[in-house]
This record gives sequence, C-alpha cells and structure tokens, in this order.
Amino acid sequence: MPERHHPRRGSMGFSPRKRARAETPHIKSWPEGGEKPKIQGFFGYKAGMTHALVVDYRPTSTTSGKEVIMPVSVVEVPPIKVAAIRAYQKTVYGLKTVGEIWADKFDPELGKRINLPKNKKDENWDIFKDSDDIRVIVYTQPKLVTGIPKKIPEVRELRIGGGTIDEQIDYAKSILGNEIKVNDVIAEGDMLDVIAVTKGKGFQGHVKRWGVKLLSHKNSKHRRMIGTAGSWHPNWIQATVPQAGQMGYHQRTEYNKRVIKIGENGEEITPAGGFPHYGIVRNSYILLHGSIPGPAKRLIGMRDAIRYQKGVKVEKPEITYISTSSKQGV
Repeated sequence: MPERHHPRRGSMGFSPRKRARAETPHIKSWPEGGEKPKIQGFFGYKAGMTHALVVDYRPTSTTSGKEVIMPVSVVEVPPIKVAAIRAYQKTVYGLKTVGEIWADKFDPELGKRINLPKNKKDENWDIFKDSDDIRVIVYTQPKLVTGIPKKIPEVRELRIGGGTIDEQIDYAKSILGNEIKVNDVIAEGDMLDVIAVTKGKGFQGHVKRWGVKLLSHKNSKHRRMIGTAGSWHPNWIQATVPQAGQMGYHQRTEYNKRVIKIGENGEEITPAGGFPHYGIVRNSYILLHGSIPGPAKRLIGMRDAIRYQKGVKVEKPEITYISTSSKQGV
C-alpha cells in the first residue's frame, strides 16, 4: 500500500474567517524609527495594475541588472491632513492615552465622520514629555479623487518614529493641521508593507473556501462536500474542520513591496480609456512592485517595512517604459 499523505487544507492562522470589522485598514504594529522623526505610513486608493520595463534591482536574481517586465500596482495618493496629535505611555496593560491636541481648522466633510471639538483647548505640550509614543490622527481627502464616489474622509492613526521624544513633539507641532504629501513620507526605492481589505466573495462552499478534494463519483448525493466532520470524540465539530462560510473581505498584510516610482502627474500612467472600474488618476500616484490586496477604489494602508532584513538599498529604480495601453480588453 502506498503511504497515505493527507495534508490539511487552508491555513488556520487567519481564523476565524469573518468579514473585516471596517473597510478602512487598521495598522496594529509599527517598525522602529530612524535618526530623524517622520510619519511611518500613508494612505491611498487602489486604481489598478499595469506593467513596466524596469532594470532588475535584486542582486541575487538571475536577471539582476537586466531589463525585465515587472507587474506594478497603481495607488492614487492625494495629500492627507493631520487633525490631531495623540501621546501614549507604555504600561503593563499596553499603551495608555496621555493626551491629545487638535488642530484649529478642519475640512467641513470631516464633521460627517466624527464629532469635532467645538472649542480650542489650551495647548498643554508639557504632558507629552512623559510619553513614550507619539501618533497623529489623519484623514484622507476622497473629494480630490474622481474615481471614488464618496466625499466623507476616512480617519486613521499613524505613528511618528525616529529621533527622540522631544524631536517627535517638535515635528508633530510643525505638521498639525497641515497637508502631508506622499513625498514627505515615502521615497522611491523604499520597501513598504501594504495593509488592505481583500475582495469580498460572500458565502462560499467547502471546496472553494478551503480547497478540499472532490469526493468520489460513487459518493452518495454530493461531491463538493467534506468526507467527514471529524472524530466521534470530542463529540463536537472542531474549528479545524473545513466548512462553508464567508470568503474574502478580510484584512490582510502584504509584506515587502518595493516602491518603483512616485509621480505627480497621473496622466503618465493612466491607460487609454482609464483603469477599469476606477477611471483616470488625477493626483499623485505611487507604483508598487507586484500585486496588493483589494479591488479597485479600496483604501490602501502603507507602512514602513517591519520585516525587511535583506538590506538591498535601492536609491531609485531605473524605469524605461510604463504601459498605458488600454485595459478594456479590446
């Protein structure tokens, strides 16, 4: 008899596979900062994908130094605004809020998302000196993006990393209430982690959701089903048994995505007829090597790479061509 080999299907690392609690990605972990303080993340909207001819920057690749075709994802990144600064202290129970200071002026659309402070409080920056972590509350500007139907901004928190606490506080003072562009945070050649909510596929069966094998054609009544729901004891269905349920619309993180290009003019990379289900890129944009989670129009969170250890430093990738041919299938 041949050796029976039956690996389990699907990873339990993502369980429970339920719908994400919000379409706006929430970033839980942050890397250590550098010598100077800076914001360690940014947000943008996924426009689509195209391909480019790029000189291969990977030193261990068989095509290193040669011109290769790379798939690239296009993310439109209009400026974000800083609404408030928040300070945290590290305790045995985790981070505890010390205090926060809000800006003087906000976009009128922001009041439709959160309750804004009516009166300007005294700026007591002294309470920030005892803090261990400085973060900023930012909001996006979807009104600038013609491919996005909504006008109400998303609100999220980004960490300031690098330098000393006093330097971080001074940096936070300088950006409070101001616009931040992608060039202020990210440079060409940087490595990023991309956090987003994946495409939702609704309620799916055992085979599509977990990749289990089809049952024999001699099986009674059904084929697209699991052969057993588990052992007799314990006498309940365990969580490891593949079952039907929600598939997609989960928050996922793609690690180590290289920034190929940052541009100001979206017409440079908009294909003929626009990106499918999105349209024309009219603001600043960023090209990332490879694919990223989510459909078009989905909000994409980007953060400085937290697991990048190889140390391949790329100042600016050499691009010779970016495809702008139609993606409409004609």
